[in-house]
Amino acid sequence: MKRLLYIVIFLIFLIFIGTSVLHAAVIEKEKKVLLDLYHSTNGPGWTDTWDLEAPVSEWHGIKIKENHVVEIDLFENNLVGQLPESLGELQYLQSLNLAFNKLTGEIPRSIIGLHRLKVLKLEMNRLVGQLPGNLGEMESLVELSLFNNFLSGSIPESVGDLRNLKELNLSSNRITGKIPRSIGNLIFLESLGLFQNDLEGNIPKDMGNLINLRELVMANNHLEGEIPEEFAQLANLEVLQIQNNNFRSLLNLERMDSGQFLVMDYDRPKEDNDFKNIEIQETRMVETEYDKTGAP
Repeated sequence: MKRLLYIVIFLIFLIFIGTSVLHAAVIEKEKKVLLDLYHSTNGPGWTDTWDLEAPVSEWHGIKIKENHVVEIDLFENNLVGQLPESLGELQYLQSLNLAFNKLTGEIPRSIIGLHRLKVLKLEMNRLVGQLPGNLGEMESLVELSLFNNFLSGSIPESVGDLRNLKELNLSSNRITGKIPRSIGNLIFLESLGLFQNDLEGNIPKDMGNLINLRELVMANNHLEGEIPEEFAQLANLEVLQIQNNNFRSLLNLERMDSGQFLVMDYDRPKEDNDFKNIEIQETRMVETEYDKTGAP
């Protein structure tokens, strides 16, 4: 009986040792990814750099939970260079904030495989390339902010699969093509930024499904046609910016019944009364003059 007890205790010990070794191996693998990020973005020159001799849990902007890296926050930290493809190995990562740095090159395609990622903030960098066609596989995303980069190509249809999104900001890039109809699937979306791109075509009627939308910014594009009458369903909208486009008619804006104080920006020649004649309760309309060339 004693012998059996010793065997059981020995097996439990082996399982414990094996589990500890496995966890240590996972940590080393993820630490290597962080070191890749450090070396590829001039880590020694960061504003708040890492002491590579210290535990990973003490590194600036890194949050560890249950032996895994779950958050990287290196906002405005003077990262210079390209993001490593190995970032996709941080399978437990939930938040990645590298905004307001000097990152170049393309967004690593491996990031698409981070299925636990809820926040991806890469705004105010110098990133190039197209949005991945399989962007929609990042199904846990709640916030996706890529504004003020040099991204090109079209918005992929798969964006409609990001059904948990509350904020999507693609403003100030070089994005072309039409707004995909699938964007109407993002029913939890509260803020949509498409400002200052090269988008064209009509606004899809499906955007009327975005009933939680509070801010919609589409100014400075080449959008045309009419404002969809389905915009009447956007009862929570507080800010609508549509200036510097080629809309044929704005009259459907009168159908909107916003319970909030709605601010609308639109600029057209003085003789265009289409905008001025629109009557919406509790609304402030702002005529803005914007010169894309930056000339005074």
